[in-house]
Amino acid sequence: MQKLFKVLCASGFSVLLGAIPLAATAHGDKPHAEKDPAMFSGMKTGAGKTVQEFHRALREGDENAVLSVLSDAVVIFEGGSVERSAQEYAGHHLPADIAFLKQMDVSQQELQVREAGDLAFAYGRSRLKGDYKGKALDLQSMETLVLKRSGGEWKIVHVHWSSR
Repeated sequence: MQKLFKVLCASGFSVLLGAIPLAATAHGDKPHAEKDPAMFSGMKTGAGKTVQEFHRALREGDENAVLSVLSDAVVIFEGGSVERSAQEYAGHHLPADIAFLKQMDVSQQELQVREAGDLAFAYGRSRLKGDYKGKALDLQSMETLVLKRSGGEWKIVHVHWSSR
């Protein structure tokens, strides 16, 4: 974990704590290649592929695929609450996150993935626009993911979402 912390600090990365739900992690329809390439890196790494699978699964409402890339002991910070396992997330916020995303037009503005040995982190920003429960929303969402490689497989061990 110390090595990851050093990588985070060296990159000028800071964690922003936040606000309202949700998984604004899903990609919009525009492929990364059509966006500013400086804002997207690490997509072809093992950790990058896991992050993209997580986003795809959330966007498409594939709960099994979401859970397949989460560590059983994942810790998720979302909307001022904490869930301390994949099972807890599946039983609480995951269905609501999927329902929310189905109502939003999501545009991924940035996604950076960095590997450091068997640890990796990803950070990204998305814009979400749409109507949810009768309310028009236009949100800027931020995401931080920490991943760990075990047995050659990357799993997400921490998620932090915030929006404004």
